[in-house]
Amino acid sequence: MDIEKFFDAVISQNEEELKKYFHKNACIKWHCTNERFHVEEYIKANCEYPNDWNGEIERIEKFNDTVILVCRVFPVDNSASFHVVSFIRIKDHLIAEMDEYWSDDGAAPEWRRKMKIGTAIK
Repeated sequence: MDIEKFFDAVISQNEEELKKYFHKNACIKWHCTNERFHVEEYIKANCEYPNDWNGEIERIEKFNDTVILVCRVFPVDNSASFHVVSFIRIKDHLIAEMDEYWSDDGAAPEWRRKMKIGTAIK
């Protein structure tokens, strides 16, 4: 499975292309919002999400039948930024399970800034 092309299909919200990457009974979980989706539900949630999107893959790790994908995703107007870590289990070259963890990007909380610790990653 070409993980970069899968990511491109997600970002471009390409419903027809996304369908090609999943087993028909795949399970997708968004743990931060306590949601579980079947393939059709996941594709609907992804493709009908408002706005047009850009993104970049920051890291890919492969271990046996699992791909770990770390990405930054943002609307084309750069009004927000998110990071997502996806644990993707592959079976027969298709996604059988995907566990995703989404986070809003932003400044460190005030209590930690007051401590004057840490430095910016970028």
